Amino acid sequence: MQSIGPYSLRNPYILAPMAGVSERPYRVLAFRLGAALCPTELVSAQGLFRTNARTLRYLRYDPEVEVPYSLQIFGGEPDVMARAAAIGKEHGAQIIDLNMGCPVKKVTKNGAGSALMCDVPRAAEIVRAIREETGLPVTVKIRSGWDAHSKNYVELGQALEEAGCAAIAMHARTRAQGYSGQADWSAIADLKRHVTRTPIIGNGDVKTPADAKRMLETTGCDFVMIGRAALGNPWIFRELHGGPKPTPEERGALVLEHFNAHVDFIGEPLAAVRAFRRHLSWYAHGLRGASAFRAEVTRFDSVSDVQRACEAFFVSAEADGSAGEMEDVDYKAALG
Repeated sequence: MQSIGPYSLRNPYILAPMAGVSERPYRVLAFRLGAALCPTELVSAQGLFRTNARTLRYLRYDPEVEVPYSLQIFGGEPDVMARAAAIGKEHGAQIIDLNMGCPVKKVTKNGAGSALMCDVPRAAEIVRAIREETGLPVTVKIRSGWDAHSKNYVELGQALEEAGCAAIAMHARTRAQGYSGQADWSAIADLKRHVTRTPIIGNGDVKTPADAKRMLETTGCDFVMIGRAALGNPWIFRELHGGPKPTPEERGALVLEHFNAHVDFIGEPLAAVRAFRRHLSWYAHGLRGASAFRAEVTRFDSVSDVQRACEAFFVSAEADGSAGEMEDVDYKAALG
């Protein structure tokens, strides 16, 4: 078994931190179905530093299931990041995960996310500051570079390792690529060759269990992080261990369980229904009648609407053998 800091993970498969997805209800499902680690969605260090009530709500987790509990934060100032990490520790965080890969302009314009790849000393200082402040293992998610002309993942990876990073996840695309084009897995292998004392987590274009295993074999990475392939498909973590795809009955029951937990997590039924619409669209991928169902989902505005959908569509819909990849599904909001 591979370890991150003092924590031995039961397998090499990790759920990617995704906005509006990696909330407590979905993390619990992913853990239960076989994920070894499920970091939170990115949480603002400034929001934690200012003890913003809305930001603090993101820190809620299930201590019985989420072991270890990994909190992802973003920001650009070492002192603020360190204090935010300490607040996270006070709320139960056992691993602090730093986002140095988010390509979204509203994040990068403040020197956070993938902008930190352009300032290697500051990126390393943030890791050191958090380790000194909290004593917790610090993991980092990066990209291969800012653009095709500045792929500095080796330089950054080595600096993070020297700063005491416990693991480095790399999305094998540049910031300029966003989520387009093809992930360059050779960069993951290259990072693994040059950063030898720190576990490497590969990420990018893992669409199936076979892809995950091929990434491990061809790059030598220690862990695989799965993002868009887990949208509406937490069963992928079971399939990675040879388990079956869900039956229609199981699918309907789990979607309903997820929704009920989501309503409880959000606390306001209408807001919960509106936020859950995209989960319903993702869960429908690959089922016959998915397109018509997605059009119907946009009109859902009550708890009973969603409950009826779980009991009707998901329990009865059969797999559509002609369904392709997720190009017809809006996943970009989750990935940033």
